[in-house]
Amino acid sequence: MALLKTVVDYKWHIFASIAALYVVRKFLRYQKLARFGGPWGTGFSEIPHNINIYTGEAHNWYRDISEKHGPIARVGPNALITSNADVWIHVNTKPGYKRTKWYFEACRVEHQRDHIFSQTDTKLHDERRKQIAPGYSGRENLELESSIDARVAELLTLIRTKYLSTPGSSTAGGGGTIIPMDLSKTMQFLTLDVISTVGMGRSFGMLRADADTDHYIRSSEQGLRLGNTFAALGLSWLAHAPVIGRLLAPKPTDTAGFGAMMGACFAVIDERVGNIEGGVEEDRRDMLASFVRHGLVGDELRSEVLETLIAGSDTTAGALRGIMLYVMGNKRVYSKLQDEIDDAVAEEKVAVTGEGVIPFGVAKQMPYLQAVIREGLRVWPPVRNILPKDVPAGGDTVLVEGKPVFLPGGVEIGYSSLAMHRDKKVYGEDADLFRPERWFEQDREKLAVMTRVNDLTFGHGRWQCLGKNVAQMELNKTVFELFRHFDWSVAHPATPWKIMNSLGLFIINDMWVQVTSR
Repeated sequence: MALLKTVVDYKWHIFASIAALYVVRKFLRYQKLARFGGPWGTGFSEIPHNINIYTGEAHNWYRDISEKHGPIARVGPNALITSNADVWIHVNTKPGYKRTKWYFEACRVEHQRDHIFSQTDTKLHDERRKQIAPGYSGRENLELESSIDARVAELLTLIRTKYLSTPGSSTAGGGGTIIPMDLSKTMQFLTLDVISTVGMGRSFGMLRADADTDHYIRSSEQGLRLGNTFAALGLSWLAHAPVIGRLLAPKPTDTAGFGAMMGACFAVIDERVGNIEGGVEEDRRDMLASFVRHGLVGDELRSEVLETLIAGSDTTAGALRGIMLYVMGNKRVYSKLQDEIDDAVAEEKVAVTGEGVIPFGVAKQMPYLQAVIREGLRVWPPVRNILPKDVPAGGDTVLVEGKPVFLPGGVEIGYSSLAMHRDKKVYGEDADLFRPERWFEQDREKLAVMTRVNDLTFGHGRWQCLGKNVAQMELNKTVFELFRHFDWSVAHPATPWKIMNSLGLFIINDMWVQVTSR
């Protein structure tokens, strides 16, 4: 009772003390990064950042901040963002930096279980990377290119049999037929069929069915939206809390939604593992078989294959949609690209008849095709995650345009992909424009800088995207074959698509196009 009476008697003193401690703590956090500019309020609160994550506008907000406040700027009380490629390479290369928990743990799929992308323990990440890297390469995955060829051929067949428009004559009632195609869905059917084939050894069959089989895409979009909302509200930890997390996180035993999709994938994986262990697939050389050979089993195997399906489909589909849209919107680029493709066919560098898909080795020797793909990835980076890293405890000094800048220990630093890949100091005053010709720059030193920055689209160092080789194959083969066999136009130029940024990945719908045979 005496204690209670003391609290009541001195309640205003206690309240004032707590308030003072709160203000002092906030001030000290503010002072830690006071030298870095940023929008009003970001020095004291995460709310501005969270609002932009929630609305799906974070990528544009990051770019605006970088352009207004410089190559390293503030986005939160303890958070920085950089648009400087040298700084970002340093962060991704120097030992001591580690992934920031709030973002990467929000990218978990299963309850309290990490995969290669969500793992924040650097040592565990590096060990897992060694196990799965061979499966992503062509060295152990001998069926990689042929698997991609088969799915691209299915895409061409789908378009020919179901979506070819015939404009007809110019006279009234000329007898033409316009059949719109939702390219946003078709591209994701392709990338999901590719990654399920190379990842699990069995295609989802979306291109053959021309449908979202097992509602995978719908479930994936729901999962991304939910994950983005939880991250914006600072509630991602709930999905991994010991008790409530088990209720909130998707489970393979669910009868609907993302969990049901997980269950279907896990069933295929378990069947494949049974075949491998039973000696039925001794000679199989695909991604899953490689994972097993390098020691992945049980839940760890399932988690990594599931991550492959998620990361390997949304990102590449986003890149294909962006490249297609920018080419369709630029007549000069469109014509030059098709001229190079036609020359390759005339010179018999590729199969002239049938469904023979261009070999990756041949595509890489086509300079304008390579320039189009590089430029598409530059102006439309398909992944715009902030990808924050924690600065080592003792702090670190980075060079920004030759000047040392100290980063205090314990703060986090991410990057703005839009600001970096549209940096006018690197790419010139027309950096916002889609101009593949910039990749024929005669100044070798300038070209090397541009290429170095552009390569960061796939990450850098220990955190570089393992699926880079798979994605490059898909991009080259698909872009070549689509413009080789068909002519394209945007059905609704004023609103070419509907997009939503969720955790840095783009949910894209209603990208309606018209396709005619060449």
